[in-house]
Amino acid sequence: MTKRMWMALVSLLGLFLGVYLTLYHFGFIGSLACGVTKCEQVQTSRWSMFVGLPVATWGAGFYATMLVLAIASLQPRYAESSGLSLAMLLLSGWGVLFTAWLNYLEGFVIHAWCEWCIGSATMVVLLFVLAVFDYRETKALDSDLDSDDAISRA
Repeated sequence: MTKRMWMALVSLLGLFLGVYLTLYHFGFIGSLACGVTKCEQVQTSRWSMFVGLPVATWGAGFYATMLVLAIASLQPRYAESSGLSLAMLLLSGWGVLFTAWLNYLEGFVIHAWCEWCIGSATMVVLLFVLAVFDYRETKALDSDLDSDDAISRA
């Protein structure tokens, strides 16, 4: 599997997780399946909302956007698109920053950890790492193409 295929898969898993936590927040799921952590304490804290929406809903939107970008990048006409690669890099970078803030809140403000949140954080970091490598690869392809163009014009 390519990096972009992995990004699509991780994004799909994250989307499922975001939808699951959103359904819990709105009362469609009775209790969260948590093993050893305090998911419900985190999910019901005052920090579980951001700009009027549950953080999980923002997460689902993040993963849905990453999924769309990753699937688009798998299309042959976008296979070497550095612009699409840059968009995935910037979005996943924003995701890492937002996730770091949320993890800080879990550990130092709420004093409880949610295993679903930790799983999501892992997926966001994985998406960012994949996006970094993908962007470096597409930039290298751009450089090779620019070199070839310069040589052919000479």
